[in-house]
Amino acid sequence: MKIKFAFATCLSCLSICVLSFAASQNEVPPGGNTVLLEVDGTKLTLADFDHKRPTALFQARNAFYEAEKKAVDQYVDDYLLERQAQKENLTVTQLLDRHVNSTIAKDPPEEALRVYYEGVDTKEPYEAVRPQILQHVRDRRIEKAKKDYIQSLRAQAKIASMLTPPRADVTAGEAPARGNTDAPVKIIEYADYECPYCQQIQPILNKVEADFKGKIAFAYKDVPLPMHSHAEKAAEAAHCAGEQGKYWEYHDMLFAAKTLEVPQLKDHARQLKLDGAAFDKCLDSGAEAGVIKPFVTEAQGVGLQGTPSFFINGRYFSGGLSYEQFRNVIEEELGAAAKLKVTAQR
Repeated sequence: MKIKFAFATCLSCLSICVLSFAASQNEVPPGGNTVLLEVDGTKLTLADFDHKRPTALFQARNAFYEAEKKAVDQYVDDYLLERQAQKENLTVTQLLDRHVNSTIAKDPPEEALRVYYEGVDTKEPYEAVRPQILQHVRDRRIEKAKKDYIQSLRAQAKIASMLTPPRADVTAGEAPARGNTDAPVKIIEYADYECPYCQQIQPILNKVEADFKGKIAFAYKDVPLPMHSHAEKAAEAAHCAGEQGKYWEYHDMLFAAKTLEVPQLKDHARQLKLDGAAFDKCLDSGAEAGVIKPFVTEAQGVGLQGTPSFFINGRYFSGGLSYEQFRNVIEEELGAAAKLKVTAQR
């Protein structure tokens, strides 16, 4: 879910998750020597700009890449439909009639339409809105059938995209990390323990870590928001548990239990058999608050939005990704790493 926010006064969005950038990006995009402007006769290039402001244009470049990718994907879909229509000596409209529209199931029974009507926010009687409901159902079915048909065409074609996503030189830094530190795929997340979207995606992350064990490294950074009254102490509590060697056990417990009052945070520590007195002293004193503050500063500098947000080998993803989306990106990165390894061995 994308959320607008401003850091000038405070992190006042519903929730936000950001990642730490290192001092520079992996590469200066083509045209790095392009002159941007002149100051008293001195020419300043895009490379100069990127050197001084390494993250300033990252969001703009990423937004352009996403728009470019969407446009290219649509172009591929249209190309495949036109090519298949030519093969069958049909127009695209006739092709869709044959392989999509003809496959649509009969209209749902009246009882189903009335159930749908009950969920519609309207004061109009059922008879007045029934045509719109029926058309909506038909449109949704056609849309899904068309999507499935295009996917079948894609599956039969060899498609290699030459678009290159922008990458940020992201590091885990001092953040807690688990998994194979030498893994070819590194995932970094910034999140808030009280954020409902971060809580919802945790089971997906658990499955990703289990299914790609040994192939990925995962790091977590906290950005507790002022509007989440329990987030700051929850983040501190996790790091207090880390002082006793159980950061990740505590991290997982917070997302599983979703109980974040201070007495509950202390109870979690005892469930994990931590030294209760030492934990309480750490939490009550705010000893770990300093570990968390730099993450908010990093978020401010980068200007990321969304809850949660991820960098996968420097590629930025905002919002709650599905397991399939994670899997696809990870497999792409694993494939790219394998190609690089083969090239290096030649």
